[in-house]
Amino acid sequence: MCPEHNRYELSVIVPTLNEAALIDALLRSLADQRGPNLEVLICDGGSTDATVEKALDIAVEFPFPLRVITGEKGRGRQMNAGARAAQGEYLLFLHADSLFPDQQALSTALKTLQQEIEETGRHLIAGRFRLLFRRTATTSSFFYYYLECKARLDRVGCTHGDQGFLLSRALFMEAGPFDESCTVLEDTRFAETVRRTGRWLLFGPEIVTSARRYETEGAAKRQILNAVIMALDAVGRDDMIRELPGIYSAQKGYGQLRLLPFLQRISRMLADMPWRKRVIFWQGIGGCMVRNAWQPAFALDVSRNFGKGLPPGRGEKVWLRLSDRLPLGLLASPPVKLAAACMAWFLFRCIMLFSGRKGLGTS
Repeated sequence: MCPEHNRYELSVIVPTLNEAALIDALLRSLADQRGPNLEVLICDGGSTDATVEKALDIAVEFPFPLRVITGEKGRGRQMNAGARAAQGEYLLFLHADSLFPDQQALSTALKTLQQEIEETGRHLIAGRFRLLFRRTATTSSFFYYYLECKARLDRVGCTHGDQGFLLSRALFMEAGPFDESCTVLEDTRFAETVRRTGRWLLFGPEIVTSARRYETEGAAKRQILNAVIMALDAVGRDDMIRELPGIYSAQKGYGQLRLLPFLQRISRMLADMPWRKRVIFWQGIGGCMVRNAWQPAFALDVSRNFGKGLPPGRGEKVWLRLSDRLPLGLLASPPVKLAAACMAWFLFRCIMLFSGRKGLGTS
């Protein structure tokens, strides 16, 4: 860590890779913030566009110091480099496509976190903001509404980097650094480490993030791939996850995500396993499905609240509460586990078939 600790109240750490189109808006949003004495660190992973140049050119317009740290790409690696160089007492890890509508957002969040730490006497507390998506379409969308509602839950797998992670340097020293072994899931894994050792706060202010990836790649395809990656992580198959980014890189130049190559690669890796290991794999995936059985129930609640026109996170969660009351012994019983494993295998095959026939994987 930098020896000049706590020179600033807050260090905002932003990993970037070819974000020239968005970096201006992010920096202006931070410049509009009222309150904390902050610095901004742009941690670039080798942008080939004008990200770095643009950030440095407009830096003179802003009331905070801006530094650019360059290094190898990999969001976890970039954020760790930013944390080492940061001089603030608190750290905010922020995506480059994020904005804060409220000019008091950082001040309010920081005060809330500091007050909670002071009242509890514990530093193992981090916070994230209420997520909203910025879309090109103006019509309402249940898909995005569901994701915004889910991001407000304090549950495993519901806290991600697009919500912004605000925490003390002391907590980062204990719970960090970010995992650099995998090019995805570094934020989710860090979030769950914090959840196991401490707890998460949900701040009142909102953070608006771009829906560009969903809109460009196709919402259904991107969400299916996200679910596949999360499931592989849940069963400890980092080896499979590490195979996927290479396929993703090969698709540069395409708009719509080609899902089928990902699924085919996983299928080939499974085919190379002994049958006993394949059985264990599908049992693990089935167990992951059982642990997430609350999501369909939650979707029913979200659907009702969406129909009422309620803001994300508002409204009753009747079905979710009923789901949570299901006996754990029932969910963990051998028949349920077996049925879940079979269903996981069947769904995977159906998605592969549908991807090939309907264009989910080939467009």
